[in-house]
Amino acid sequence: MGHRHHFHLDQGDHSITVNVGPGRSGEIELLVDGKVVAYQKEHRAGMNVLTGELPEEPAHPFRVLLRQPHLVPSMPRCTLELDGVEQPMPERLVL
Repeated sequence: MGHRHHFHLDQGDHSITVNVGPGRSGEIELLVDGKVVAYQKEHRAGMNVLTGELPEEPAHPFRVLLRQPHLVPSMPRCTLELDGVEQPMPERLVL
């Protein structure tokens, strides 16, 4: 059985957080400034994509790419894609 993963990145005045449930099929939550803006009931091996917007005027859309390895059990990787630039989201320890 796996454990939860938490990824976080500050983007300007906003915080972007991704919470991934335990195991290979746990849920995914995408939060902006502490509010859930996207939810996926379960994630699959391979690529999972969630979209959100930074609450600016005008709204600033972005994508989060969650990669779960297919064959080898290992930790997922999370990347923020904003304005066509991909930036790795570091995993953070949450107690």
